[in-house]
Amino acid sequence: MPTTSEFEHLLRGVALRVTRPRVAVLAAVHDNPHADTDTILAAARGAHVQVSHQAVYDVLRVLAAAGLVRRIQPAGLVSRYEARVGDDHHHVVCRSCGAIADVDCAVGATPCLTAAEDRGFAIEEAEVIYWGLCPVCGTTARAGVPPRHTDRPKDSARQEEGPT
Repeated sequence: MPTTSEFEHLLRGVALRVTRPRVAVLAAVHDNPHADTDTILAAARGAHVQVSHQAVYDVLRVLAAAGLVRRIQPAGLVSRYEARVGDDHHHVVCRSCGAIADVDCAVGATPCLTAAEDRGFAIEEAEVIYWGLCPVCGTTARAGVPPRHTDRPKDSARQEEGPT
């Protein structure tokens, strides 16, 4: 986990002004991979930084545009943020509880990551999301028991996220 001075250095490195909310949000994303804005807000406030929900949205937007965090939004879930940037990794999402984990790129031939026809688009990235059941939900499903996991995201049923 980077220190406060390292977060400040990261912000300056992308020509962003260092503010307490930016440092707190950046730290929260590092501490909570694949977190939603509510989780990030709670973590920032837990660090004794006075920050509004709107400020968190604004900071996340700026940090994502600067390449310091990555925004992902699997279908049916609200936006999530992670600090793992600068590599081409993918995600696996549990269809039952909404848990998200990183998955490194496939090795060998990856034909679906290169479009057969770009239709004139300047393609910048390909996004792969694997869907299935996490170990907890898979075990309970095989046992015929409904999943009851403590890692279930509180927002997995929400379709919309805050102001745009």
